[in-house]
Amino acid sequence: MDQLDDVVRRLDVLESVESIKKLKARYFRFVDEKKHDDLAALFTPDATVVTDGITWASPKEFADTIRDLTGAAPSAHQGHMPEIEITGPDTATGTWSMEDLLTFPAGPDAPEGHHGYGQYRETYRRVDGRWLIDSVVLTRFRMDPLENWNPSTVAS
Repeated sequence: MDQLDDVVRRLDVLESVESIKKLKARYFRFVDEKKHDDLAALFTPDATVVTDGITWASPKEFADTIRDLTGAAPSAHQGHMPEIEITGPDTATGTWSMEDLLTFPAGPDAPEGHHGYGQYRETYRRVDGRWLIDSVVLTRFRMDPLENWNPSTVAS
């Protein structure tokens, strides 16, 4: 490999890592902005999605479940300290530390809110020049309960 080929390869690795970081940022943003169709589109059609030991049949089922579970409840998801490795021309792996906050409108049947901490382990695949999530395993290390909120007391 000559010097120019090496520079081109290294540039592709850097651009790929940056694209994967943006992909994961969109994942968190789409969950919080309730953009569930956009969320499902971040995955390969046959992606494996496992969260807290639950395996989802498809990325769409995963996104629809988030929509149905959280409704308009406010949430805040963050990913930290990405460790991304390009494993082939169109494949990569990643590990992310995560933190999330989720509360529900207060009521007799409201699920309990939480402040969670954990880790995402993922694989990515470049399809038609675009990086997508090919598999995700979310493991939570800790979940602290949060009080639910009363929407009528929230300032607009």
